[in-house]
Amino acid sequence: MMTRLRQEVLRLYGQIIRISRTWESVNAANSETERLYIKNEARRLFSLNKHITDEDDIQKCLDEANARVELAIHYRNPYPRPVHVAPAFVPASKRKKVQSRRSEQSKPVYMHSQNK
Repeated sequence: MMTRLRQEVLRLYGQIIRISRTWESVNAANSETERLYIKNEARRLFSLNKHITDEDDIQKCLDEANARVELAIHYRNPYPRPVHVAPAFVPASKRKKVQSRRSEQSKPVYMHSQNK
């Protein structure tokens, strides 16, 4: 199982690096900046997560990376899409704990690495 995950991680990393080489921005003047961002972000996140050994955690990281690649290609924007979660009404005594839990639960799969 780990061999399959390792191959999938390496395949995905290679795919992202290839995308960074051929990336064309909507605004041609930004293409080089966005290429550099894609490459640096991939390097940063892959090296940050290289210590992960739990198969479920590795799969979650792969799912996030695949979602970010698909969104970037679809919207022609390599940057993570911002997410706004409206604060729910919670009594003041429980507000901080409940809001932080709801905020974390409502975060889309492609935003989990943004806290790192």
